[in-house]
Amino acid sequence: MPTRPRLISSIPFWGLLVVSLATIAGGWYITTDKLGSMTTTLTDGSATGVDVYVGQSIAQLGSILIGAGIIGVLLTLAVAALSTLRPHPPVEVVEPIDWNSEAETAAEAAPVAVAPATAATASSVPAPAAEPAITKPAAEGVQTPAAVAAGDESDRTR
Repeated sequence: MPTRPRLISSIPFWGLLVVSLATIAGGWYITTDKLGSMTTTLTDGSATGVDVYVGQSIAQLGSILIGAGIIGVLLTLAVAALSTLRPHPPVEVVEPIDWNSEAETAAEAAPVAVAPATAATASSVPAPAAEPAITKPAAEGVQTPAAVAAGDESDRTR
């Protein structure tokens, strides 16, 4: 039995993916926000030293976060690819399945033994009114219950 969990139920795997995607999104937000504010303040002429120099550092921090998030996503993909290479133990078959159960084979193999009835007793027994139709054809030499009840001589073995 494997002691390692499957990858789809591994919390660290999904945690790495979620944190990596959140890092990419956060870095993207910081970078676009600072570059946008720097662009507007530089074009209208109201930029200060803090906007220009600190804004560059913060935009660089955002790009570093984007890079770290991309590395995390690549690590997640590498772990997923390596998990497919891990050998899985073969499925152990306890015993092969016998599709013909013992009850079915015994019922099909052993014909129904019916005591031979005389013509007088067979004709005096009335057939039941609601007898279901027999779906299996009778094998040669085997009497069907309907033939016994009706007194049909052609199906009887001699």
